[in-house]
Amino acid sequence: MPATRRVALITGGTRGIGLGIARALCAEKLDLALCGLRPRSEVEAVLGELGGRGAEVLYEPADVGDRAARERLLAVVKERFGRLHVLVNNAGMTSLDRGLDLLDAREESFERMLEVNLQGPYFLIQAAARWMLEQRETRSDHEGCVVNISSVSATVVSLNRGDYCVAKAGLSMATSVWAARLAEYRIPVYEVRPGLIHSDMTAPAREKYDRLIAGGLLPQARWGEPEDVGRAVAALVRGELPYSTGQTLTVDGGLTVQRL
Repeated sequence: MPATRRVALITGGTRGIGLGIARALCAEKLDLALCGLRPRSEVEAVLGELGGRGAEVLYEPADVGDRAARERLLAVVKERFGRLHVLVNNAGMTSLDRGLDLLDAREESFERMLEVNLQGPYFLIQAAARWMLEQRETRSDHEGCVVNISSVSATVVSLNRGDYCVAKAGLSMATSVWAARLAEYRIPVYEVRPGLIHSDMTAPAREKYDRLIAGGLLPQARWGEPEDVGRAVAALVRGELPYSTGQTLTVDGGLTVQRL
């Protein structure tokens, strides 16, 4: 494949929202570096599907909450592709204390939540940006882009997973600070904020939200699909919003629209 194809690293890119993003960027003719916690044997079908759509696909098991794993991940991407244009921070976890009252929440859950949902993405941006700037030294036309996948929980309270809300709010601010820092290098940083999206993470609460959606929770009365998020990310990666670094694109069916 031509060396001019852009490369996107998508964390948590083999299922749920991450897979929806991978499919969308594959359609944009990007090659893909994906990571996740599952062994390669469990994601072969997905890798085959994406490869069949024309992308060169790399999969590396990696825990983004672990510094050594992040360093290894980027080293593998560099060895395989030698270039990186897009970072999509999608990997995340729900609260280990889900269902517990805030008064009973454990520090262990909070610490792990921040490692995976905030610290990992924050320092992946740092490492990816440094590499993008190195690439620009040899290719002045190199175009970088960072997209953080947040959640409506960045602003909407869920009392049974306070640590998740805090981590997503932090990721939203990380988008702002990195957007400001990297603007001079023409590397836009965006946040995509999904609402209720069909995924493994939302599966345990599906019955509850089915009832709420039927009762009028959303102006657009349906679940969101991973492909809805994928389309939003693809638009940003294509450069459709070149004068909007640091901004949030909310994909929530109108959930956060204030109504009387």
